[in-house]
Amino acid sequence: MRSWPNRRVALGGDYNPEQWPREVWSEDMELMREAGVSFVTLGVFSWSWLEPAKGEYDFAWLDDIMELLHANDIAVDLATATATPPPWLSQAHPEILPVDHEGHTLWPGSRQAWCPSSPVYRDYALALTTQLAQRYHDHPALAMWHVSNEYACHNIPCYCDTCAAGFRVWLQRRHETLERLNDAWGTAFWSQRYTDWEQVLPPRLTTTFANPTHVLDYKRFQSDTLLDFYRSEKAVLTELSPGVPVTTNFMTLAHFDHLDYHQWAAEQDVVSTDHYVVATLEDPQAELAFSGDLTRGLAGGRPWMLMEHSTSAVNWQPVNPAKVPGGTLRDSLAHVARGADTLGFFQWRQSRSGSEKFHSALVPHAGRDSARFREVVELGRVAKRLGEVLGSRVEADVAILWDYQAQWAASGPAMPSSALGYARTPHAVHRRLRERGITADVVHPSADLTAYKVVVVPTLYLVSDEHASAVAAAAEAGAQVLVTFFSGISDEDDHVRLGGYPGAFRDLLGVRVEEFFPLLAGDEVALEGGTGRLWSEDVTALDAQVLQRYTSGPLTGRPAVTRRATGRGAAWYLSTLLDDASLGALLEQVTSAAGVSPVVEVPAGVEAVRRRGADGSWVFLVNDTDTEQHVPVTGHDLVGDREFTTTTGLAPGAVAVVREA
Repeated sequence: MRSWPNRRVALGGDYNPEQWPREVWSEDMELMREAGVSFVTLGVFSWSWLEPAKGEYDFAWLDDIMELLHANDIAVDLATATATPPPWLSQAHPEILPVDHEGHTLWPGSRQAWCPSSPVYRDYALALTTQLAQRYHDHPALAMWHVSNEYACHNIPCYCDTCAAGFRVWLQRRHETLERLNDAWGTAFWSQRYTDWEQVLPPRLTTTFANPTHVLDYKRFQSDTLLDFYRSEKAVLTELSPGVPVTTNFMTLAHFDHLDYHQWAAEQDVVSTDHYVVATLEDPQAELAFSGDLTRGLAGGRPWMLMEHSTSAVNWQPVNPAKVPGGTLRDSLAHVARGADTLGFFQWRQSRSGSEKFHSALVPHAGRDSARFREVVELGRVAKRLGEVLGSRVEADVAILWDYQAQWAASGPAMPSSALGYARTPHAVHRRLRERGITADVVHPSADLTAYKVVVVPTLYLVSDEHASAVAAAAEAGAQVLVTFFSGISDEDDHVRLGGYPGAFRDLLGVRVEEFFPLLAGDEVALEGGTGRLWSEDVTALDAQVLQRYTSGPLTGRPAVTRRATGRGAAWYLSTLLDDASLGALLEQVTSAAGVSPVVEVPAGVEAVRRRGADGSWVFLVNDTDTEQHVPVTGHDLVGDREFTTTTGLAPGAVAVVREA
């Protein structure tokens, strides 16, 4: 076993030598040395090579490449190869295949064609994991184990009979009795009352709206089932390969919500994630920053691993634009700014065939003699200089609450507005803070909120009594707490909290909402300090100061923004989604009241984040504009390896990492 590269920001990514003839392997080692590659993730999709037939294993090629990587001082993150079954397994056991919402079997031919509840698939996967752990547990190249790959990317939700049986077992553990299940699901409505456990099915395609709590519990079940699968593989590795850290790569992208990563994070020896820039978003760089802050929150503030991102274009969007020159370096260091100590890519060498042949890679189709590979080599040099940053932590005085289970509930059937979208408001808040140079941790409501000066609670539709009390305690202890519309509405069973909205936060905020007034597409309402979109509410201020009122529409004259002093802090309420400028102005009021200032005053389009460690602090500056910018930061820039004595100059699209004097 070897240690993870610890004198530089580790650089590397998925390596698939089985896709290439052996004469390419030597060239790979040469190019890896040139690029400064210090780790690879090996064998992610190699099951059909490792076990070409049931119980017949071929490790010769893996032995050879492990030795070659060790000889070139490259650490190996060795995958268990259980992400996708080989064709012989699906042929022998078609019962492992997943079933979609309409009852269609999803056949082999791509990847992840397996049911998360299948005991047959689990047995085969654990057998392969055991073989790998026994063979490579003390290999000098092995630095980490990589379980499966991007859990739930394609194969949940699954609605097969195996999942139905597993769901019933899960429900009996959660609810214990049918009486409790019927109460939790509100089955008195529409004559859905169950009198036998065997009557319970997955929320398959039905005549109209499904039962919302049924749907919510099924999402919980599928996440828990895959987590249990992960734990079973990790247990094998921990027993047979003790001391070697274990991880699996999350997907903390805006559009991925299948797993409750807050539960999964506790099971990781180190939190790792994949992130890809989505070109269709309004502000892809803002979403990248949010993903990094969310991953850091999952990691409890500790540094994390970026297991995959792309040097340039991906292959799975309707249009896949290439990154501009410098984009590889910029995006990579934007992740390091948010806490990443490892930079991984998919993949090392761009494939000649298959579904991802047009997905960019560290070595593109054009090969070594290309601008993209030269940028990768430059990134390798910068990663080496950034070694002094390793282990430092990102500074943040603001917390934005994020709960996957609240997201599941808020996206359930028959809601007041399908346009609301759980992520929309937290992303808007995060973006406005980022524009001001204020860093936020994106954390679960169970985090220690008393550590923050500002706590933002955006569209936290579902919330437990315990977590609502923690928010109130943060305000009592001195935090400025900003709660937005459609928060605190339901309990853990998705039962509406009666007595007026916002339910769990009503007393804290000193307001009462009698009715929602969601807005139609394109509609707006005027406020005294701007305009509102998407949503509005009929608010009564019971024990709160009214800061802004509605000035148009049916709610004219009604409170729109309020504030209530409580303990040593205050609780603010926002009942609509403000336009960008107005939301920024409100956040400036809240952060100023809390004494939160920007990392540094930045021009529009420049983001700034500070990481601090025992040996110093570093300000990361990312210029997302197409013009040169100057920021009042002085010190040594590790990217350009130069000193700035007055201001730091940033070329268009450039990044600086300034070691502060």
